[in-house]
Amino acid sequence: MNIAVKNIIINNDIFTLTNQRAAFWEKEKALILSDLHIGKTAHFRKNGIALANHIMKSDLERISVLIEYFQPEKFIVVGDLLHAGDNSDVDVFCSWRNQYPDLHFYLIKGNHDRLSAALEKKLCLNFSADSLTVDGITFVHDFDKMLPEFQITGHIHPGVILNSSVKKIRLPCFVQTANQLLLPAFSEFTGLDTKNIPKGGKFFVFTDSEIHEY
Repeated sequence: MNIAVKNIIINNDIFTLTNQRAAFWEKEKALILSDLHIGKTAHFRKNGIALANHIMKSDLERISVLIEYFQPEKFIVVGDLLHAGDNSDVDVFCSWRNQYPDLHFYLIKGNHDRLSAALEKKLCLNFSADSLTVDGITFVHDFDKMLPEFQITGHIHPGVILNSSVKKIRLPCFVQTANQLLLPAFSEFTGLDTKNIPKGGKFFVFTDSEIHEY
């Protein structure tokens, strides 16, 4: 797996965007990502659609490589960690999570994160809430116009369409505006929204090998 990076500035701090669908906040030693949708493949299998669970395992392997690369102390998921409550894929995730007992795990709850007390305990969360503010930066799953702070968000699964001489290419991206950093969906088993994304922002488009401002 190749990790390409692009540094941006938010509130005078360096944030490193990667082509592996995650960002790193150096000052806080925080690996940040959104929209893992753990359990989506198991949910499809339960409903009669045959999908191999290697999709989720591939996502977890990418996180492991990012942890090795950045050596974070915090792991922040900005919503939709889960897709459909507790299922067999959640057990796989919890086994993976237990490999990193010293990594503080923060969940900013998204619209799919319906957690019972038992499930929250099972996930070994250090923090769970609808939002988290650190040094004037608020993590929240969906952008909230009422909040005054700069927001790091997910939810939209942003993408762009690039026109080539042969065909239109759809690629995932980060979007940075004056008051928001919109993260791509971390799971590759998600769609792309090329319409409902912030206006007037910078687009950081990536492939498996590169990341570029567009």
